Amino acid sequence: MIRAEGLRKTFTADKETIEAVRDVSFDVAAGEVVALLGPNGAGKSTMLRMLTTLLPPTAGSVHIAGHDAIREPGRVREAIGYVGQKNASGENHRIRDELITQGRCYGLKTRHARHRADEVLEVLGIGDLAARNPGTLSGGQRRRVDIALGLIHNPHVLFLDEPSTGLDPQSRAGLWDQIQLLRREYGITILLTTHYLDEADHMAERIVIVDRGEVIANGTADALKASLAGDWMQITTSDAETARAAARLAGRMAGASEVTTDGQSVRVRIVGAEAALPAFLRLLDHDSITVTRASVGRPSLDDVFLNLTGRPLEESGGATATTTDEPIGATHA
Repeated sequence: MIRAEGLRKTFTADKETIEAVRDVSFDVAAGEVVALLGPNGAGKSTMLRMLTTLLPPTAGSVHIAGHDAIREPGRVREAIGYVGQKNASGENHRIRDELITQGRCYGLKTRHARHRADEVLEVLGIGDLAARNPGTLSGGQRRRVDIALGLIHNPHVLFLDEPSTGLDPQSRAGLWDQIQLLRREYGITILLTTHYLDEADHMAERIVIVDRGEVIANGTADALKASLAGDWMQITTSDAETARAAARLAGRMAGASEVTTDGQSVRVRIVGAEAALPAFLRLLDHDSITVTRASVGRPSLDDVFLNLTGRPLEESGGATATTTDEPIGATHA
């Protein structure tokens, strides 16, 4: 449903050439939910703008729902819905009226636009808000209206640019429940950007991580965790000296890639932690090392992101950032 091949975008600012996107290629299958992650300035917004026909690529190609985004931008726009970071609805029109107007702009007959507006409002759980103005709504309600505007023409693909940024946890959860319902109802393909790694972990079937304009990882959350960070096991001993002795033993275990100590605790990055922990405990018991607590766990996407980029996502701008990749005053190449 989405195919980017060799995608590049170059800007010129102050006589300096800036490569915002460098040779990016990835696919999104029909009905798939894919999250695009990366620090601010990584190229995410530029990629979205090229995928949605808002910005011509310097090189490469984009196909959406079988249409060439460069040669057939009108056909691509018919096939996609786009929800940006800012609210799309006006302040002076009732929500249902604005949805109908949006539908008419896409060529829907008036009767069809009215029916579609009612349908989308109902699916998103905001039918009771139809007669209200956007300025009277909460943040979560306004984001649902934005999504309704993106869906009014029944697109094949929905692009969501940080859809839950600024929402409280309850509103975020409610919004994602509605988005999952949309997918079940319509089988729509979704490509989203987000700064909430837990959101990407639970909602996306696949994750594409970009940094400095390049794709540096592409896979399911489980696959990325397993291949890039590994499982871990952690034990607590009676004192720091004993912990250091336990760490030396852990370093000899097959599959152990990282051993760290923190006071009385030892943390070991190792393949197959659940199977390795009993063997580690027997090894410690053989050396008369007493363990007061033991646990195993899987890495988080935060671990993966740190492993790949060298910094946690929150240090790159966090969930409140709304920056663009395009330099101010830049010209397009």
